[in-house]
Amino acid sequence: MIAPSPTVLKRYVALELRRLRESAGFKRDEVAKRAGCATSHITHLEVARNLPKVPELELLLRHYDAEDRIPAFVELLDEARAGRDWWTPFAGAAPSWFHLYLSLEASAEQISSYDALVIPDLFQTPAYAEHIVRAAEPDLSDVEVAQRVDLVLARQEILTRPEPPTVTSVLDESVLYRPAVDDAVLAEQLNHLLELAAQPTVTIRVLPLAAGVHAGITGTFALLTFPAVFQNDPGVAYTEDRIRGTYYDDPEDIARYRQTLDRLSEAAYSVDKSRATVLNRVEELLL
Repeated sequence: MIAPSPTVLKRYVALELRRLRESAGFKRDEVAKRAGCATSHITHLEVARNLPKVPELELLLRHYDAEDRIPAFVELLDEARAGRDWWTPFAGAAPSWFHLYLSLEASAEQISSYDALVIPDLFQTPAYAEHIVRAAEPDLSDVEVAQRVDLVLARQEILTRPEPPTVTSVLDESVLYRPAVDDAVLAEQLNHLLELAAQPTVTIRVLPLAAGVHAGITGTFALLTFPAVFQNDPGVAYTEDRIRGTYYDDPEDIARYRQTLDRLSEAAYSVDKSRATVLNRVEELLL
């Protein structure tokens, strides 16, 4: 796993401070009184708006009967303050609400998704990615389009790093038929999909049109799971619309999305039949 980004570390510290407080049975105002600060400050620490200073971190962890975790937390704070998010050079190519996802994706151990409209970003070829960007935002300049495509390609580097995440996608069959700029672009994209599916860390399954109305009818989503170093981290379920992305970190919410993905996987073709389906579509395009 690559070194976690400051954004990921800040999120994790916030999640754990909230979890430890709740496990200890304290309300935020009670903790604020003990720490000699405003309740809003405790809130800011627990929603990743601010990082705690070392003295207040030590006070909080002792108050939560988690003194043994002080050294590990101090190390996390040091790394968060000294680190740099990998996507910083591309910051202008993505909305601010997507920055957290970029950090989480790069730190994930497992990435699972249901994709119903287009090939997911991690699998896109440059030509296909450009078509998707232009279709979604037709008013962008050529420079802006190129920046967004560069970001997509930079994200894909996690697939070939020394310790890549396990990536699983349930892909709606309609995606194989939705035209790109021309048949050659779509054929190239689908061939690339076949190459990726041959990697041991990538699993692609096609959900047939014959499945009809199914568990994913409410929309696409991604599930991110993190390494054991992030103790007690429940992971993230992520959804997106045209205005913003939504991050779910409540275990019950994540469980519901995981159940949906399991149902979609059950309704999808096997890995071998999915590969054959994609290959047949490539052959149709090249006729």
